[in-house]
Amino acid sequence: MINRRKNFRSRSQKNSFRRRNSTINTSSANNFNNNGNVGFVRNGSMNNIFSVEKAMQKFQQLAKDAQSNGDPVLAQNYLQHADHYLRRYNELNDKKANFSEKNKISDKSLTKVENKNEDDINQSTNQS
Repeated sequence: MINRRKNFRSRSQKNSFRRRNSTINTSSANNFNNNGNVGFVRNGSMNNIFSVEKAMQKFQQLAKDAQSNGDPVLAQNYLQHADHYLRRYNELNDKKANFSEKNKISDKSLTKVENKNEDDINQSTNQS
């Protein structure tokens, strides 16, 4: 008797299994999606300023705990994670500030255009 390992055969997916992608395309044109990291979606967790701030505070607290337990390597690791989230937090704050500035500028230009249009209408009605 030969102890031979059976080759792995994947099972077909059941219909009730929830997938991220709505269709499965096995053509060679879409082989780049076979890498799991390419299609990875975070559900906006890194774009939500509150969740980023919460993660940053969590890693700062973990670093303090590790330092008090006498593990400077782990504390440094947690501080690097906290630093990453701090950079992302600052990025999001800058985006938010730039977005609000653009909105203010566009609102001002819109009101100028609206006022100019009203003036043009008033002048045309006065002339007739």
